[in-house]
Amino acid sequence: MTRLNYHATRFMTSAPTLATCPPDAGHEVAFAGRSNAGKSSAINALTQQKALARTSKTPGRTQLINFFSVGDDTQCRLVDLPGYGFAKVPEKVKLEWQRHLAAYLQRRESLQGLVLLMDVRHPLTEFDEMMLGWADEQDMPVHILLTKADKLKPGAAKNSLLQVRRRLREWEDLVSVQLFSALKKQGLDEARSRLDAWLAPSAAEPLE
Repeated sequence: MTRLNYHATRFMTSAPTLATCPPDAGHEVAFAGRSNAGKSSAINALTQQKALARTSKTPGRTQLINFFSVGDDTQCRLVDLPGYGFAKVPEKVKLEWQRHLAAYLQRRESLQGLVLLMDVRHPLTEFDEMMLGWADEQDMPVHILLTKADKLKPGAAKNSLLQVRRRLREWEDLVSVQLFSALKKQGLDEARSRLDAWLAPSAAEPLE
């Protein structure tokens, strides 16, 4: 069965606000997470590219909403949302970023699903729960990647996965969870299957 070619993903554009985003047509999946959750590493691993999503040492770069086309089809997109939870960023700036994030999640018609990245060692922070709250308001499906799974022993990583699933039981119709490691290439196929289901439903294999 046909699968999307994520290795052919290319950078499209960066937008500071919802108003400057590309035309709201087609299908897109957004990636969100704390700035230290490994979001850029996950996107790079999923697309088999070393620097598609770049990390930045300056907060200004991070506040942009970055769009990537999967292959030559600009109607099929991955979206790298601004990282959240910056310890060194002024509260006013944090609130401004949160406002743009909320506007995007609540008003973007082409958004099919949200990939929420959490460090497997520190899941479900207040920022993660804020994102889940926004998604719940919009009836938006969420797939959680518990990143850096290689930092824990297999038993401890599985325990973290089970604990997150238990805490999110009330949202189980909208939220799915998996272990993920960009370094060890763990969980790539499962995550890509979820992306396929959202971006190209007719081409994706059925999800359990």
